[in-house]
Amino acid sequence: MMGTPRRVVITGMGVVTALGDTLDEFWSSLCAGRSGVGPLTLFDTTEFKVHFGGQVRDWDPATRFGVKEARHLDRFAQFAMAASIAAVADSGVDFTTLPAYASGVIIGSGIGGLNEFESQHSVMMQKGPSRISPFTIPKLMVNAASGQVSIRWGLRGPNSAIATACASAANAIGDAFKIIQNNQAEIMVTGGSEAAITHMGLGGFAAMRALSTRNDDPQRASRPFDRDRDGFVLAEGAGILILEEESYARKRGARIYAEVLGYGMSADGSHITAPDEEGRGAARAMKLCLEDAGLGPESIDYINAHGTSTGLGDLAETKAMKLVFGPHAKKLQISSTKSELGHLLGASGGVEAVISALAIERGVLPPTINLENPGEGCDLDYIPNVAREARVDRVMSNSFGFGGHNASLLIGRYQPRA
Repeated sequence: MMGTPRRVVITGMGVVTALGDTLDEFWSSLCAGRSGVGPLTLFDTTEFKVHFGGQVRDWDPATRFGVKEARHLDRFAQFAMAASIAAVADSGVDFTTLPAYASGVIIGSGIGGLNEFESQHSVMMQKGPSRISPFTIPKLMVNAASGQVSIRWGLRGPNSAIATACASAANAIGDAFKIIQNNQAEIMVTGGSEAAITHMGLGGFAAMRALSTRNDDPQRASRPFDRDRDGFVLAEGAGILILEEESYARKRGARIYAEVLGYGMSADGSHITAPDEEGRGAARAMKLCLEDAGLGPESIDYINAHGTSTGLGDLAETKAMKLVFGPHAKKLQISSTKSELGHLLGASGGVEAVISALAIERGVLPPTINLENPGEGCDLDYIPNVAREARVDRVMSNSFGFGGHNASLLIGRYQPRA
């Protein structure tokens, strides 16, 4: 018979986003309701239907970890490495004081090294297969981020990469949580990273008619739950957390941001891109998350919604929240920070888990900007346009991906036991 699951806490966090790459800069911009969305400059978008996104600007990886290492990492892995370095520094952990097998890495990405794939395909077509770089496969593979992060610190514990579209980072964090809970590691570096603002990424999502085409007003293009939403805004970046077994974190005197309390996952099993219209799959992930934490619906104060600014998705998530929370749904405080950041695809759950922990620690709930006229059926409290000061003790973070992947995380205020 298994004993009581071990407690898991968050001791370090790092982000790379269109709103900044330090926690303080990122958080202040988010709570001020600023948009990180703007014209894309990574390549010429003249022939594309969409000309804007949540781009990480002025990115110079050589200043983070050197020119040689940067050359061996696709942009998505560069983001993951930079956010991991920041998270490890924030946590103050010294991996040399632990057995190598006690620490591991799980980093998700929905697409992986799309930049490398495109650039080397161009090389092959123009110069022939003999000119393809030997680093092509190691750079483009989805597990490159988790592998490279583990190599940097010599971490030999559990290591994997999750690719469940926009649920990737949330699934990665949930899996890392369970690994520590079940005594398979003491510390996990986890989250997600994405860099899909490329010719094929932008063109592919636009061809699906998944993206907003508000080219004349990009900062107002991402408008979750609003009547005039017309698609999501493609963004890039990374969000990484350090999860630790609670007694180890306390023993080394770590600052604890919050505690991971629960994790639930499910599948819609209905369509490769569209959500279940009644939100049944999303509702099951949230319900399982609550059950995993041993908590009832009324215990949740705030939800960082998936809220992508799509017609079907926002309504389905609202229906799902009503299914799970019943009368309490009207009391929930909810926001979609994709309104400010854009949609980071497989990295979104990592960044949003950071936001959830900061909301608990700092007592501020970031707003859903651009919410002017709630859409039909979108009638909950989405914290429109202005951040709200509020003490919250338990936060749910939702991530739902193409393929019908649903993941929910529950993060709570840390309370040490006597």
